[in-house]
Amino acid sequence: MKLWYPYSQMANKMSRYPVQKAEGVHLYLKDGKKLIDGVSSWWATIHGYNHPALNEALVKQAENFSHVMLGGLDHQPALQLAEKLVQITPAGLNHVFYSDSGSVGVEVALKMAIQFWVNQGNKQKVKFLALKNAYHGDTFKAMEVGDDSDFQIPFGHVLHKGFFLSTPSGGFSATEDEVEGDIAELEQMLQRNHRELAAFIVEPLVQCAGGFKMYSPAYLKAARALCHTYDVLLIFDEVATGFGRTGKLFAADHAGVTPDIMVLGKALTAGYLGHAATLTTSRIFDGFLGEGYDKAFMHGPTFMGNPLACAIALKSINLIEEENYLKKIEQIERTFRERLAPLQHEKVHAVRVLGAIGVVEVKDSKQLEGFTEYAVQEGVWLRPFGKYVYTMPPYVMEQDDLVKVISVISNWFKKQ
Repeated sequence: MKLWYPYSQMANKMSRYPVQKAEGVHLYLKDGKKLIDGVSSWWATIHGYNHPALNEALVKQAENFSHVMLGGLDHQPALQLAEKLVQITPAGLNHVFYSDSGSVGVEVALKMAIQFWVNQGNKQKVKFLALKNAYHGDTFKAMEVGDDSDFQIPFGHVLHKGFFLSTPSGGFSATEDEVEGDIAELEQMLQRNHRELAAFIVEPLVQCAGGFKMYSPAYLKAARALCHTYDVLLIFDEVATGFGRTGKLFAADHAGVTPDIMVLGKALTAGYLGHAATLTTSRIFDGFLGEGYDKAFMHGPTFMGNPLACAIALKSINLIEEENYLKKIEQIERTFRERLAPLQHEKVHAVRVLGAIGVVEVKDSKQLEGFTEYAVQEGVWLRPFGKYVYTMPPYVMEQDDLVKVISVISNWFKKQ
């Protein structure tokens, strides 16, 4: 085997399905089979595949130039996308730093947080607070704020871990009173450790790769206030939750708060090219200003601000706005609540729904063995992990296809 696949034990023989073509929400396999993509290729292809407007934006930019470095040069796609991201994200996120993947975007955020304090003469604030079950990426600093041993076993002895809090209880609809204990735990943690904490990083509202655990906007509001009180930066990792996935354009919008730093990726470029953006407030940006390079942020991925990626991102945002994608997502959520949420089975531990996210958690991961093969037979691409079978469909999915995806999940349990 020449190709080394991600998250795979290469000694095991695994079924793989060669894709010949993709159109709309469908994948066409080499053997001619047609599959509805229920997971948006790791949650990125929000407009589906081979979208004519995105294709046109890509080709048009490629005819001018496909890449120039941002060192000593700039270009309109990068400048225009930065302007647009500042416009659509929570008020106060006024500055944009590009990178080439969500994990690197998180790495950038963590480096920024530490250097922000160093630039003020404070070298004590070097640790991070995160939530248990968190996943923030696979690069080293991102692993240090993650809490999933499956991704980190070989590196546990070299990771410099910080502090972790329990994921807030009660789910998305929990009130402030219902998360009072979690908020108190957060305040105690900040009170004890704020002198060495650079930042508190969270995936707002939904811990996606960490088991799709959902929690209340009330907790985010409290976290914003407490981080301000104890002078700890607040970082939102919206790589998975951004661009409508939770039902609002950004998960932060449910709480009406602005973090100090926000990371965007995945759907940013609609699944066409790898790209990420780390946004900051002016307070953070101004902390890097000075006469020499000693205070400058010395980080620069080769493909940051890639014009092809920026052109696609701009067109993607344009589609979201002009075609009222939040309304489409609202309909997806309604269908999930009507058809998936009522699912009950002795092997099902819980069903969770938010925006265009539908998740079934089983009691034992063995209960999902063979599920992908079953789904492919039924004409749907779904790929569970651990104890979770989930669907995060493209926002353009028609009702009939969405119902088919949900039916495949439900029918799996009926035949158990």
